[in-house]
Amino acid sequence: MLSLLKILHVLAALGWVGGMFFAYFILRPTAAEQLQPPQRLPLWSEVLTRFFRWVWIAVLTLWGSGMGMLALWGSKPPLYVHVMLGGALAMTLIFVGVFFFPFRKLKTCTLEKTWSEAGAALNQVRQAVLANLCLGLIVICVAVGKWPL
Repeated sequence: MLSLLKILHVLAALGWVGGMFFAYFILRPTAAEQLQPPQRLPLWSEVLTRFFRWVWIAVLTLWGSGMGMLALWGSKPPLYVHVMLGGALAMTLIFVGVFFFPFRKLKTCTLEKTWSEAGAALNQVRQAVLANLCLGLIVICVAVGKWPL
């Protein structure tokens, strides 16, 4: 059971963090170079719609598998597990905030073709994705290296 929980946990983290890395460092600069706002913003709206569906699955899988592993742990978990839980909580809160506020605004403004407002909303999403990417990489380093704690 523990092995299955670990596999699910790692796959969910890989999908979420890897997706953010791809979006931020590959898709974002390419779209900015190749497309004007009337083409770029609808693209981002659709890309994020699809990606965020998977992020919801990842979040639920991470919390479920994480709590399952914690329950199997039994005794008091080490400090690095608490660091991972704190990172997971922060990432989840950031994602939920992005999903219900700037992402929804991006979708609405894109449909209304108010490009400057859609661009501002996308910029808020971008900043939150960068924050979550950094947190995710830190949590991965702590998990894999069990350091520095």
